[in-house]
Amino acid sequence: MTMKGIREMTIINNPVIPGMAPDPSIIRVDDEYYIATSTFHWNPGIQIFKSTDLANWELIDFVLKEGEVNLRGTYTPAGIWAPHLSYDASTKKYWLAYSHMTNMAGREFNADSYAIWADNINGPWSEPLYLTSIGFDPAIFHDEDGRHYISILEWETRQGYQAPGHIVIAEFDLDKGKMMGTWQRVTQGFTSRGCAEAPQIYKHNGYYYLIIAAGGTGYAHGVEIGRSTDIFGPYEPHPSKEPIITSSPRHLFSLGDPDAGHFEMYNPTSKMQKAGHGSLVQTHTGEWYIAHLMSRPLEGTLLNPLGRETSIQKMKWSQDGWLEMEDGSNLAKMEVKGMEGVQLSSPASHDVFDHFDDAIYCVQFMTPYRNQEAGWVNTMERPGYLRIYGENSLFSQVNPALMATRATSFHYEFQTRVQFAPDHYSETAGMGLYYDSNNWLYAHLTYSELSHGTVLNVLQAKLGNRNELLQETIPVPENVIDLKLIYNSGIADIFYRLEKDGPWQVLAKTIDAAYLSDEGVNGQPGEIGGFTGLFNFIGSVDAHQHDSYADFDFYSVKND
Repeated sequence: MTMKGIREMTIINNPVIPGMAPDPSIIRVDDEYYIATSTFHWNPGIQIFKSTDLANWELIDFVLKEGEVNLRGTYTPAGIWAPHLSYDASTKKYWLAYSHMTNMAGREFNADSYAIWADNINGPWSEPLYLTSIGFDPAIFHDEDGRHYISILEWETRQGYQAPGHIVIAEFDLDKGKMMGTWQRVTQGFTSRGCAEAPQIYKHNGYYYLIIAAGGTGYAHGVEIGRSTDIFGPYEPHPSKEPIITSSPRHLFSLGDPDAGHFEMYNPTSKMQKAGHGSLVQTHTGEWYIAHLMSRPLEGTLLNPLGRETSIQKMKWSQDGWLEMEDGSNLAKMEVKGMEGVQLSSPASHDVFDHFDDAIYCVQFMTPYRNQEAGWVNTMERPGYLRIYGENSLFSQVNPALMATRATSFHYEFQTRVQFAPDHYSETAGMGLYYDSNNWLYAHLTYSELSHGTVLNVLQAKLGNRNELLQETIPVPENVIDLKLIYNSGIADIFYRLEKDGPWQVLAKTIDAAYLSDEGVNGQPGEIGGFTGLFNFIGSVDAHQHDSYADFDFYSVKND
């Protein structure tokens, strides 16, 4: 109980959105809050989360879900980058700006940026309005006078020039879909960390504030801020000349480094790492918070299998008009104060369970590289089951036939039941762990020419290499099997049973799956190989005749 007149203080525990939820962009409409996050090579594109208390977030929808974008052939970590969500109160329209990164070879980044709008956060969304190909991370600012501005990173490719480039701003006529004037270069960053990107403009007490991500999306990541009385600058840096939010507060000089993991900036005293890429919101209670990305490495390593997650920090305005963390430091915290007078809703569950009894499967399912279409995945042909028609190998970046959900915990149990009758060794179906086309773990049924029947095996892809993990396959005479995978801090144990309520049998134990992480999929020490995270999946392969299918009875992920 609390004393009369004293409000109970609520605590927000970070990350508020665990698992792959990077580059969060937050807005408030009345007393509801929305966050959009990146999805890279995964479809549907752009996750939308909703909350009423900033602590508990529900995935409510995706934006690019009807084939609006072609991600086939996308190399890690290209695809859909850094969506920026905004709300134009004068027209009551939701706006989303995003980049489609199509090429990263030779650091000649090719990204086309677009804007779309909707009258409702759940859509339907408009046709894409082309903005620019000058760089990536576009954001829209709706000024009080009805004018609109785009801020973005201008990507630098020339030898001898400071990378990654300039933050640029231009006025846009969103109604006519055209730029007004030219791009104006305003800054290359407000601290010495460099790698300025993800610019977002806010207006407060007569100043335009430019918030940017800095230091590269690794262990030196941070949120920087500058201000100006004119939207085109010049922008005055924060007096500290350091990030206002970071996991690694010590000074770093890294100008000219276009992007880096900066593993030397790992902070051994913080559970949270990589805090940066922030987005500001004023609450309906008059308080200020920033949503930002973060990571949590496996203990004793620098590997982050859950990828970049979303966190919240409480902010305040100083007497001289600068935004800073509420406690006056710049070290991101795992626990922050909730909104005054707002009780937290029931804690959000990140478990996933679908018995496939409905025509529409659960919203959490995502697919790499391709769209989810009824021709290859549906619950209609056999009610109560998810039918997946086998297509390309899991190494494929074109048409792999798998359905996956984000891993959101270091400790969880993943189960499914699959019925499959292969007649060729190139036909498989099962479940496993997936990062990208070159890195996954797959327990599956297939056909054995030696036994003339269905068998169970385990296949692993590591840095593009193919490894069969079992010395002997397991016969599956009835073509149906229960599979279970237990993930425990980077170690995977796989079990099976042939009878529905029978005892579980060990298939493979203590498999090192820690490499299925942002840092582990590259093979180059000191570099980050991906920006996504670990997924659990069910799927099927048919490199024979494309005529086989697998039926999955249920899909269950229970987090500890």
